This record gives sequence, C-alpha cells and structure tokens, in this order.
Amino acid sequence: MPNPTPGLPEFDYLKPASLAEASQFLAQHAGEARPFMGGTDTFVRMRDGFWKEKYLVDVKNLDGMSQLSFDPTAGLTIGASVNMNRVVASPEVREYYPVLAEAAHTVASYQLRTRATLAGNICNASPAGDTIGPCLVLNASLQVHGVDGVRREPLSAFFVGPGRTVLKPGDIVTAIVFPLPPQNYAARYIKLGRNAIGDLAIVGVTALGYPDSSTPSGYSFRLALASVAPTPFVPAQVQTILAENPITEAVIAEAAEAAMNACAPIDDVRGSARYRKFMVRNLTKRAITEVWEKISRR
Repeated sequence: MPNPTPGLPEFDYLKPASLAEASQFLAQHAGEARPFMGGTDTFVRMRDGFWKEKYLVDVKNLDGMSQLSFDPTAGLTIGASVNMNRVVASPEVREYYPVLAEAAHTVASYQLRTRATLAGNICNASPAGDTIGPCLVLNASLQVHGVDGVRREPLSAFFVGPGRTVLKPGDIVTAIVFPLPPQNYAARYIKLGRNAIGDLAIVGVTALGYPDSSTPSGYSFRLALASVAPTPFVPAQVQTILAENPITEAVIAEAAEAAMNACAPIDDVRGSARYRKFMVRNLTKRAITEVWEKISRR
C-alpha cells in the first residue's frame, strides 16, 4: 500500500553569503531552485510532490532579512525572515498597525508561527492568505532584490493568479514596507474558518476606514477580500460607495452587496461558492460597521 504522506525528496541545501550570490544562483537555476526562509509551506509541498526543486537556497539570515523597525516619519519595515509571532508581539505593530497583528495571530498555531513569516504568507500567493488583506489596505509594498539590484513592488499589483506573482527568477523579497497609516483610522480583519483557531480562511474580510475631508461622505474606506477569487483583491466599487454617500446603515448594506457581487469564489471542500458569496456580504457589513463605529466617535 503506497504511503499517503511520503518523505521529503532529496535536495541540496545552500547557504549563500550575500543577496547578490543568492539572486545569481536562483536566476541560473530557474525552475529548480527556491528561496528558503521559514519552510512551513515549502516542506509540506515538497513532501506532497507539488514542488520538486533540486535546491533550497537559505536566505533568512542575509542582510536586513530579520529587521523589524518603525520610523515615525516613514513607517514600518518588516524583514522577510521575521516570523509571525514576532509581528504579533511587536509593540510598534500593535500600536500603529494592530490589524496586521490581529491577522497574523489567526495563522496556523503558535508553534508554526515561530517559523512562518509574513513574507512567506505573501509570496505563496494563496487566495486565502490571512495577512495579505491587511497588507493591501495598509498600502504595503515589497522590497525585492534581483539580479539587477533592488526595487519596490506595490502589493496591489503583485499577484497574477493562485500561487503566481510578478517575481522573476533570481528575485528575493527582503522586506515588507508600510507607509504611515492614515490619521485616526480603524481597521478590522474578520476570518471565517471551519474552526476558531488556525484553519484556512473560507472567507477573509479586511476593512479600514478614516476621516477624509476630501470625500463627499467625509470618510474613506479600504476593503480587501481573501479566499473568494483567484487572488486576494480590493473591490473598488465598495470604496466608491462609502466615499460618495453619507455613511448610514443602508449605505453600508449597499457596500456589502457590492462586495458580494465583486467576488468570484469556487466550490471546494471548505465551502461552496454560494455560501462564500453570502458570507462576504455578511462579514463585509460587520467589518465596515465596526470600523465606522470606531472612527465616527473620534
């Protein structure tokens, strides 16, 4: 009887001395080499035969990868090898970007979060990635080291399909960079899973709102949805509705309906497409209402 969970295949483990060396090797071995940081997804997918790379290139201890720093004039930088528990515990994250800590805390278990990284959650490009929605509404960008040097990639244009991103052979994400959040903002991440802790999202909704005198409503909102389309995404129509109309219960319900209509979920073992669409509507209404209640009192 075949083993349903075979062991890891053979591979070579490399530990380059610099980012330049790592990028060069990854580019020269495109399709057979992969950057390695936490490994929480890498080893599972290699064990199950989905990934068959010959080389794992350990980049987690290279320059800047373990940095977590906040600048009151520039914002937050989280190195690519910073694990989820460190993000959750960071005083700067909890004070200025609490929705990011809230979402990171929902990922897997405490033990896995000691290895899992924010960068890995993003680069896996799973439609259900828990931290991607908060990163989107916080306008994050990725710092990428490639064979041609360092560049920035906005997260809003990073995903091109399930498990697919704009990264090219030789590219290594070295940090996630967050600008300062809006003044007097509030945000909320709501995850629907099959159990209370650690499950993959059936639906993930992130809402962020803040006072904005430039809009007719006097407020701006950002919304991001996960696990209901090929990639996590921002439904622009929702933001338009909330910016152009006085915020009322009816307007929030209209925005939630627009979020539901923007989805393109699938049926899978965790939930049907129909169920997901209705839960997007319900959770969007709840998330926006909670954010609105906070910012309207400030």
